[in-house]
Amino acid sequence: MKDLSNQKVVVIGGTSGIGLATAIAAFELGAEVYAASRSETSIEKAKSKAPGEIKFRVADTHDIASLEAVFSEAGPINHLVSAATGANRTMAPFMEQTAEQFAEAFNKFWGYTNVTRHGVPHLVEDGSLTLVSGTPARKCNPGMSSLSCVGSAVEALGRALALEIAPKRVNVVAPGIIDTAMFDWMGDNKEATFEQMSKNIPLRRVGKPEELANAIIFFMTTRYVTGTTVDVDGGTLLP
Repeated sequence: MKDLSNQKVVVIGGTSGIGLATAIAAFELGAEVYAASRSETSIEKAKSKAPGEIKFRVADTHDIASLEAVFSEAGPINHLVSAATGANRTMAPFMEQTAEQFAEAFNKFWGYTNVTRHGVPHLVEDGSLTLVSGTPARKCNPGMSSLSCVGSAVEALGRALALEIAPKRVNVVAPGIIDTAMFDWMGDNKEATFEQMSKNIPLRRVGKPEELANAIIFFMTTRYVTGTTVDVDGGTLLP
């Protein structure tokens, strides 16, 4: 069932982490893949890691013209993935954040609505849209209130859209702690920090971008799934 031959896949936020892993996985299954990022630097880095046939493009989730350019070039699209963060997120208790800091986290959500509003018209009738949430949506640690609220909004949007745009499908993947570039700021302490974090994860390790990509490929290739959130978190949400 995992065959994407003669299908077009567009990954917004497709030059690093989960997005890049998804773009590569879709390409390896035979898809024609477009991977977009707002950063030329990110695109150049991605080109050194990905097959040359993947079409990298510049697009920002908050720049409608750039999104439309990618969708129009790629269309008709079989599968659309929105994995771009598109926001600065402040990790601090709600009462210690400014209203501006809390609101800024929702730029991820507004970016997703832009991708959806302008991308779905380019989806084929049995196409799919996949959004990315996160475990804080349903298991929030102190200091993660903005992440939790944004993730909850993304998951609610996925359920609502699944009813509105059927038979086109909409699903959400919710990652736990995944080893991506967002943790590179830890430098040499990254491995030790991950080991410490893993003590509270039933599978005793952090996840890999390829494992999230596999879940997104599942949504693309399993056509009887919509309005669903799949957790790829090593058991983090268990009591």
